[in-house]
Amino acid sequence: MSYSDAIRFLFSLRWFGAKLGLDNTYKLAALAGNPQDRLRFIHVAGTNGKGSTCAMLESIYRRAGLRVGLFTSPHLVGFSERIQVNRQLIAEEDVARLVAEMHELLEQGWGHAAPPGPEAAAPAQATAEHPTFFEVVTVLALRYFVEQRCDLVVWETGLGGRLDATNIVTPLAGIITNIQYDHQNWLGETLPSIAREKAGIIKPGIPLITGTEAPEALEVIQRTAESRGSPLTIVRPTDTRRPPLDAIRLPLLGQHQRMNAAVALAAVRVLAPAIPVSDEAILTGLARVHWPGRLQVVARPSGQRIVLDGAHNISGAEILATAFREYFPGVRPTLVLGILRDKDWAAMCEILAPLAGRILLVPVHSERTAEPHGLAEVCRRSNPAAQVAEFTSLAAALADAVDDGFLAIAGSLYLIGEAMELLELSPATADNERGLNEWGAPSKPSTPAPAVT
Repeated sequence: MSYSDAIRFLFSLRWFGAKLGLDNTYKLAALAGNPQDRLRFIHVAGTNGKGSTCAMLESIYRRAGLRVGLFTSPHLVGFSERIQVNRQLIAEEDVARLVAEMHELLEQGWGHAAPPGPEAAAPAQATAEHPTFFEVVTVLALRYFVEQRCDLVVWETGLGGRLDATNIVTPLAGIITNIQYDHQNWLGETLPSIAREKAGIIKPGIPLITGTEAPEALEVIQRTAESRGSPLTIVRPTDTRRPPLDAIRLPLLGQHQRMNAAVALAAVRVLAPAIPVSDEAILTGLARVHWPGRLQVVARPSGQRIVLDGAHNISGAEILATAFREYFPGVRPTLVLGILRDKDWAAMCEILAPLAGRILLVPVHSERTAEPHGLAEVCRRSNPAAQVAEFTSLAAALADAVDDGFLAIAGSLYLIGEAMELLELSPATADNERGLNEWGAPSKPSTPAPAVT
């Protein structure tokens, strides 16, 4: 199987959409020899800040001399971003080999799989029980991390926690960064219901660290941890002003990143008896962390400055607006905005539109994009003084703004990935691998989250 064949096969798995549940992942992992039993994990859930917190943990432990696996999603441009060891992307030949092995396991366990070559398409005998793209990739990553003899894997959830495919592991510690409104169609309409799903990663006796502030969500996490005998560490905003964080200049902008750093630091301290880490490793790891597409500032040869931020929900939009006013006071950027329609796009427009002097609305390269015309109506109401224009593509909007001094591109990580390609900040992929982030119409879990008593 070639790398292109492997990517086409992964595309074919999108036919199965997204499902919340662990049966397929347990079965597939068992066929693969249960690689999760040979690894140590830090399992990271939460609404916002998961990826940044994972990047901080990875950087600290790598500086401490460990061989660290990193599993995150979605990817910005290329599939290999999801699976890294010591921040080296999984090689194309390893992707091709492991996908071929997963194809064999799917045939063994389910009796059929999409063909692995150029003819890849939806399997003729496909059923709802067939593993999804994310389930297959989860087990593929586990096999790779075992092969790479990782000392530790920083393991990010995909969606939720309780029924997320990543939840087949028993970690050294769990993290819930925070609880905000997002993915309500799958996780519930209230903060307590979302918290119950995220708290599903809490394992009996395994420590849990959280930066959750919302009282009703924190109460669910506290009761879940207590019922499972899991030591709970609650990180407060005041912890960001204590040593050593008070003296660290983080390369990731925003006060929210200092909170993510405090959560990561708390996890490192909780795990110190099992994995000792020096103060130098902590300081250097945090000072050198890299995580693109999150309040990332780019200076173009022309002198144009661009802020790229994935701000993909209400909380993310509020964080971007606050950070922009803090770091760029008085600047009225050209805002390039594209949002998915299953987000609260109207509220996000109301938060972000007042920042801008010009607003360029674009579709996200996704089947779930919100239409620019709808965004434009809300933006005009929210910022009557701004020039508002609609475009059929991000490329067209960037061409229109080529002479503007300051751009802010936001609204979706999918949009940020496309921007990074167009701006040549990341190499484009031959197979348009950004499309692998499209997982189709998900199915809700078959059983509700258990009540916590």
